[in-house]
Amino acid sequence: MVLTPAQLLKGYAQGVFPMAESAYDTRLHWFDPPLRGILPVGGVHASRSLLRDLRRGGWTAHLDGDFEAVVAACADRDTTWINEPLARLYSQLHRAGRAHALEIRHDGRFAGGIFGVTIGAAFFGESMASARTNGSKMALLWMSSQLARCGFTLFDTQFLTPHLERMGGREIPRAQYRALLADALPRQADLLSAPLPGGDQLWQEITQTS
Repeated sequence: MVLTPAQLLKGYAQGVFPMAESAYDTRLHWFDPPLRGILPVGGVHASRSLLRDLRRGGWTAHLDGDFEAVVAACADRDTTWINEPLARLYSQLHRAGRAHALEIRHDGRFAGGIFGVTIGAAFFGESMASARTNGSKMALLWMSSQLARCGFTLFDTQFLTPHLERMGGREIPRAQYRALLADALPRQADLLSAPLPGGDQLWQEITQTS
């Protein structure tokens, strides 16, 4: 199956998403799971230890500084569903302003990141990477906050993992997911419409609302 960026966006808008069997398999397959993973927008759970780490400082977030590098970091693992055709599609969507990557650094070094696709007020989280302890967790905290700041209403994670569940993720039935998706698609939201918060600002935001 050879997909174009337009076909990929159409699939997301219909509630399905593509994956490859492995990085070495050029074929893509559509998935439509009966249960869909989502995270709260502006309400990802942060443990006490994670908040202490954030409070200690050194953490910074950056949007679209190096999109391809974040995607490559997400695919750099023993088992991945991001093959070369998908990576090219994501890059094309990024150049069209429809895919974004949030990079986390600690003391200036790459610590983790997350990337995904946007349509309307829906953010379709594709994958995360972590290069040091709490790297991917910080990416989730910052992304959830940024989505709320910019008017998004749906943070789709496709599947629910134990890691995501500990951060406040949950599974919802396909029909409920599609209702949330239908509500989000016609809304206007732009991930770049507000500046990312600094670490101290993010810490205050989380602790004041928890």
